[in-house]
Amino acid sequence: MQLNHAQRELTLKIVYYGPGLSGKTTNLRCIHARARPDARGRLLSVETHEDRTLFFDLLPVFFTSSSGFKVKLKLFTVPGQVVHDATRRVVLQNADAVAFIADSRRSAAAENNASWRRLRANMRENGLDASQVPVVIQFNKRDLPDAQTDEELEAARQRGAEPILGAVALRGEGVMETLHALLQSAWRNLDERTRLARNVGLREQEFLTHIFQQMDLTGTDLVSLYPPSSGGQSR
Repeated sequence: MQLNHAQRELTLKIVYYGPGLSGKTTNLRCIHARARPDARGRLLSVETHEDRTLFFDLLPVFFTSSSGFKVKLKLFTVPGQVVHDATRRVVLQNADAVAFIADSRRSAAAENNASWRRLRANMRENGLDASQVPVVIQFNKRDLPDAQTDEELEAARQRGAEPILGAVALRGEGVMETLHALLQSAWRNLDERTRLARNVGLREQEFLTHIFQQMDLTGTDLVSLYPPSSGGQSR
């Protein structure tokens, strides 16, 4: 988190982490497509023959709170290929929450587990306490024949403390719900540790409403929680 009282700016950083081709970039592209043009910046992406994202994607979403703070939400992805481990560590620096995007296929279990272990190691190397930085797990590609069953995902939920969501990111299913779980967890964690709501005059509900009212939530579980606003937000 970056808090600049002089310029009245608050910046939160969310990082999407996971094995190569698990759907990290697809998640960000979906979020970018669903955000209103006046509430988003450019989606930067570098694609190579090795992986869809060599360094990172950066998707800034802006709004101004009722207390006059300009809030910037920056979403990054890390490259999934093992050879880019140093880049992953750099991108993870100062993350306020992490989305771990796993491949639901049973054949991808070993790769998911290896990437999870690297996430924990990268967090430690960056001085990030895994018990303090919220992590949300998304099991993507739920539409594929080899995907784990709903019962298997529920068993995984029972084994760990992290929220687990299913998704088919190519169809936009579960993407916004994952983002909501990330931002809610990040806000609550920061508010508990830094009294964020008091410092910037912005409560959790206003924070989430400002963001999700600027998103197309059609077909998601969030549409009834955040009806679209009639006017745009200033940048």
